[in-house]
Amino acid sequence: MLRTLDIRDMLIIDRLELGFQPGLNVLTGETGAGKSILLDSLGFVLGWRGRAELVRTGAEQGEVVAVFDLPSDHPAHAILEDAGLPGGDELILRRVNRQDGRKTAWVNDRRCSGEVLRQLSETLVELHGQHDDRGLLNPRGHRALLDSFAGTDAARESTRRAWGAMAKARKALSEAEAALTAARAEEDFLRHAVGELDALDPKPGEEAELDSRRRMMQGAEKVRESVGRAHAALGLDGAEGAMGDALRWLEGALAETEGHLEAPLAALERAMNELAEASDGVERCLEALEFNPHELEQVEERLFAIRGLARKHGVAPDALGDFAEDLRERLSALDAGEGNIAALQQGLRAAEAAYEGAADTLSLARRDAAGKLDAAVMAELAPLKMERAVFETRLAPGEAGPDGRDQVEFVVATNPGAPAGPLAKIASGGELSRFLLALKVCLTQDVGGLTLIFDEIDRGVGGATADAVGRRLAALAGQGQVLVVTHSPQVAALGAHHWRVEKQVVENQTLSRVVPLAPDERVDEIARMLSGDTITNEARAAAKALLD
Repeated sequence: MLRTLDIRDMLIIDRLELGFQPGLNVLTGETGAGKSILLDSLGFVLGWRGRAELVRTGAEQGEVVAVFDLPSDHPAHAILEDAGLPGGDELILRRVNRQDGRKTAWVNDRRCSGEVLRQLSETLVELHGQHDDRGLLNPRGHRALLDSFAGTDAARESTRRAWGAMAKARKALSEAEAALTAARAEEDFLRHAVGELDALDPKPGEEAELDSRRRMMQGAEKVRESVGRAHAALGLDGAEGAMGDALRWLEGALAETEGHLEAPLAALERAMNELAEASDGVERCLEALEFNPHELEQVEERLFAIRGLARKHGVAPDALGDFAEDLRERLSALDAGEGNIAALQQGLRAAEAAYEGAADTLSLARRDAAGKLDAAVMAELAPLKMERAVFETRLAPGEAGPDGRDQVEFVVATNPGAPAGPLAKIASGGELSRFLLALKVCLTQDVGGLTLIFDEIDRGVGGATADAVGRRLAALAGQGQVLVVTHSPQVAALGAHHWRVEKQVVENQTLSRVVPLAPDERVDEIARMLSGDTITNEARAAAKALLD
């Protein structure tokens, strides 16, 4: 329920604080007094898209604060939780519009986006007028309205899942068919390339190893001669023999040198060990330099073959193995393609059957709900003095989609036997108001926690018909909170709470204000609505009669 609305520096409102109550709240006033500004301001704080320039002339910024009471089961709590915003039994919305057009919003004193405001507004307020902009006159929105009345959430979710699965299966089949077509176009290439690569069977790192081996063999003779000389110089006829002789001579003289030769002997022994290690390494190198004269030719042949295939396929030599595996997979997919296509076709048929079943279930639920909605609207039309009118929810086959394959349209006939047609084309202004009121009542009867706002829903009706509209609004307000902007004295008289919107000029500046009316003031306001600017005793008497 909307508890308070605080407006500052918006259009011709400098400061306005309104406290609303449960039940039927009516706002009256002369044309141009500023009633639409109240709705513009409320729409602004709820994040609705509306007028661009709202800041009062001369002010730096405009601000609107709306406070709602939230019961514990109100759907707004889920939106607050999803958005990471604080909750509670009170919801405070605040939005500021600066002169340069920038807008900033807060929910319970926490910054938020306009999108979050709009999501919250859908659970808080329903705004409706004769010039409907929320879908009642637009057939494109009728299916969603019927679904809301029918409570088809589970059936629609099942249909959407089935649609998604069918679309996924269709895409998989299309991609597989395209891949198979492309694979067939390159089948000869694939088989030849895989055969070449399998025959060569290159290994990662092999190209570098072969290149190193080739370079070593190319310079092996020259290198082997130098290494052989070094090996001879290190052996028994060279350094190793000389160092062995020196070691024996020093060991023979050790006893006579009183320890002076111990350190040199130790160093010589270490040198002998290092020399032996160096000699072994040189010997291993000599062994490695030994090769078959034909080996160089074989190494070069394989090296050039690997490099040639790498250039041919535009990949690095070390990537030939992965490239070959990719080609094998494409060839396997080609070989298994027909079987895969058959399996995917079967999967698509199963997905299509599942969608058809889910869509059929959804259609049945809609047809059942359509009859119930028609009966409910017809029941609402009788007390609105339209007992001879006909309302019908028509379903027709439509293009399949995630929400099924039904087209839904609300049609009316104002008199028995008259042709039925769209709401906006068949009904006159007064009839349209009553049709929309009846439909709105039926579509919101199970929606809890909404504040319903009707903007001149009684336009075009008067007398007993206006009284019937007012009584239906009052009955609807008995279940919650209804705000009505009206020019009808019959509707205004049925309000539980009454405000008058009026203009005043202060220091050459036109301002709008809203005045709560006491019982005597209500008599004068309704008398003005009956007679105009000059309030007569007869008008007052008629106003009292309406109020009574």
